[in-house]
Amino acid sequence: MATNLRNGEVAIAQSGASERAISGQLIASDEVIELNSIDPFAHIRVLVSHRERLLPQLVPGLLSFLGANSLIEVRGAAVMETLN
Repeated sequence: MATNLRNGEVAIAQSGASERAISGQLIASDEVIELNSIDPFAHIRVLVSHRERLLPQLVPGLLSFLGANSLIEVRGAAVMETLN
């Protein structure tokens, strides 16, 4: 179940990154990475989105007993479009 929830969160993070990379409307948790090359015309910006979610407690106390982390952290990435 945890893997399924994580995969769903990855899809949401990736979708959000793609949408915001096209629109240019970022949110506070987004990170923009500038990739500069030798070519002055090849300036690339990559948007990295971050999402966190707590796992639901199916068996109360099980995660803390196992020493497991109940937080899912995922990222999505997309190349930002240049606005003309």
